[in-house]
Amino acid sequence: MFKAPHEGLLLLEDGTVFKGAAYGAPSTVTGEICFTTNMSGYYETLTDPSYSHQIVVFTHTHIGNYGVRESEESESSVIHARGFVCRNFSFIFSRANAKSLQSLLEQYSIPVISDIDTRALVQKIRTQGAMNALITTEKNPDLENLKLLLQNTPSMKGLHLTSYVSTKQAYEIPATHEKCKIAVIDYGVKQNILRELHQRGASLKVFPYHSDYEEIIKFSPDGILLSNGPGDPASMQKEVKVIQKFLEKNIPIMGICLGHQLLAIAAGCQTVKMHHGHRGSNHPVKNLLTGKCEITSQNHGFTVYPDTLSSQVQVTHINLNDRSIEGIWVKEKKAFSVQFHPEASPGPHDSKYLFDQFFDWIFN
Repeated sequence: MFKAPHEGLLLLEDGTVFKGAAYGAPSTVTGEICFTTNMSGYYETLTDPSYSHQIVVFTHTHIGNYGVRESEESESSVIHARGFVCRNFSFIFSRANAKSLQSLLEQYSIPVISDIDTRALVQKIRTQGAMNALITTEKNPDLENLKLLLQNTPSMKGLHLTSYVSTKQAYEIPATHEKCKIAVIDYGVKQNILRELHQRGASLKVFPYHSDYEEIIKFSPDGILLSNGPGDPASMQKEVKVIQKFLEKNIPIMGICLGHQLLAIAAGCQTVKMHHGHRGSNHPVKNLLTGKCEITSQNHGFTVYPDTLSSQVQVTHINLNDRSIEGIWVKEKKAFSVQFHPEASPGPHDSKYLFDQFFDWIFN
């Protein structure tokens, strides 16, 4: 049922205040504010574990207008984004057999600020860079207390966040006709990644982020998938040491997003926080090995620092907007990774070959 909204506030770290309409759940949240250029897929975005501890600004005008089909569109079992900001929030949705976005936001206690000039907000983020922010949808908030709460919110740089999103216990997804076994290290894995591996005939075992080498190797995996996830990869030195052991063993490895950054660190590179990151489904990437361009889906605020490339690493993909590193191969090893999300299909199939390459390396 439609509920007339009351006023809500968006407070930025630099002191800027945006007033809008409060939807979702009545609550106050803090996190790093970022924006995504996706024109659809709002529920996939909100349930992506990589958005943990973030407030998402949707640049598309209407959010909620086609509802949500949870079983088809969830990337995890809960909403991970702390909250979101949009121009127009819709209670009315078009698809049969769907739920309203509002009902799910209330279920997971997620606040929303609508009726905001998102163009002005995105321009500020692009100019000043990523910063912390606060959303409140509670009535009559005390602005001075909100400022103090925001002041005490830690920066994303240095945060180890995988413990918030990783599975607590290992679990298996058996294949009906098993072709190989893949160990998935869950730093915040998306369901679509698991589907891409499973539909190619792999039996999967998904391990918590802190699993040690000996525990994973007992599964006798034919390949290792390093998943996406939130937080600063430089804070994950214990996880990097496990990856280095797999490199020494020369087991085929594929990394995606955070997994890409961790593989790069394991191969002697360093990562750096980006000015405002890449998020959306229309980022052009060039494959340097084939010369072809791919339209990619991305969600990351850190990147491999080009000045620290080690002799062990060959760059395979670059971003055509800012020339940042989008893919690497670890020389003399069956190990590669990409910064973007080949499972997300924005092209719609531009990057699916990467999963095929991973399986080729497993079988050959």
